[in-house]
Amino acid sequence: MYKLEVENADDMWEVESLYDTCFAPGREALSSYRLRDGVLKVTDLCLVARDELGIVSAAIRYWPIHIGPQKVVALLLGPIAVHPTRQGEGLGGLLMQDSMERARVLGWKRVMLVGDEPYYRRFGFTLLKDVRMPPPTNPERVLGVALTEGAWDGVAGSVERVI
Repeated sequence: MYKLEVENADDMWEVESLYDTCFAPGREALSSYRLRDGVLKVTDLCLVARDELGIVSAAIRYWPIHIGPQKVVALLLGPIAVHPTRQGEGLGGLLMQDSMERARVLGWKRVMLVGDEPYYRRFGFTLLKDVRMPPPTNPERVLGVALTEGAWDGVAGSVERVI
């Protein structure tokens, strides 16, 4: 049994250790990290899943971004990670569904991420053909989901860091 909680300041090192375990060295060099530099995460949506011993087994974070010349507001999902010993238990899906429902309730309209479309399709994500992440991001991995009907209609342009 897992307990989902909003990540707090005391969780930072445990969450960062989880990300280090799950991702290759150099993860912070990715373009998505440049969009997070100096930007406060959306704390109400950053969740951890704790096991029965209180150990963080999975985590998800969200960051605000702007898209295009109109500076359309969206959420950038990531990173999301599940400890290797806990993968296959549905924790990633639980975090995705719970956090996106929280985002919708809080009034967010759209979420994007960089990832594999065949995997994220199950959560409603589709290719964002007119949205460009900073290089060297593969455009075929730029995905989005509308939390409200038509939220991505007409949204186009480059993704920028919220200043």
